[in-house]
Amino acid sequence: MTTALSRPITSPLAANDRSAPAVTPRVKLYKRRIAISHPDPQAGERLLAEALGAADRDAMHGILRQLVKASVVGQKPDEANLAFMISTIRSIAPKDSIEALLVAQMVSVHMAAMRCACRLACTDDLAQQEGIARALTRLSRTFAAQVEALNRHRNSDERAITVQNLSVQDGGRAIVGNVTQHASVLVSDANSDAMQATNR
Repeated sequence: MTTALSRPITSPLAANDRSAPAVTPRVKLYKRRIAISHPDPQAGERLLAEALGAADRDAMHGILRQLVKASVVGQKPDEANLAFMISTIRSIAPKDSIEALLVAQMVSVHMAAMRCACRLACTDDLAQQEGIARALTRLSRTFAAQVEALNRHRNSDERAITVQNLSVQDGGRAIVGNVTQHASVLVSDANSDAMQATNR
């Protein structure tokens, strides 16, 4: 028998943290609609859009509908799973539409991986264990690739700078070897020698 914890609101982890942003509103699932539970509907939509990294109302509702479908347990959307997914997306804090879509995929892949892990733990059939283990491995690798893609996207503003011609004046110093600069951090080849350069 499977039981689910019932928590109507998210409790804060750090009660004395006054600088924390407003709590993301809960989403209520009904048979034919999705409702954002907040005293001010416009503020509720704005807070949820910020949590999901959605650019506008249409993007927010689109991502939310997709998350509802990914939250399914036993062919029925699950509010607790949906709340977890939204909270996780909020903690990752997508900064643009690409990140919003990628992070939504990441939490969906994570949910699928955890379902596989549960099924793997609950079966004694060797053939089923092998199939589920393969699926779990693929989902885990996909998740790791998504994390790497998110990191690459977030660091894409840090362009590499390559200097091909260098002029050193009297008393100057130069590094002989490959030097790459990323966001004001200099990295040089471990084999390069630092030399004193002088004009002739």
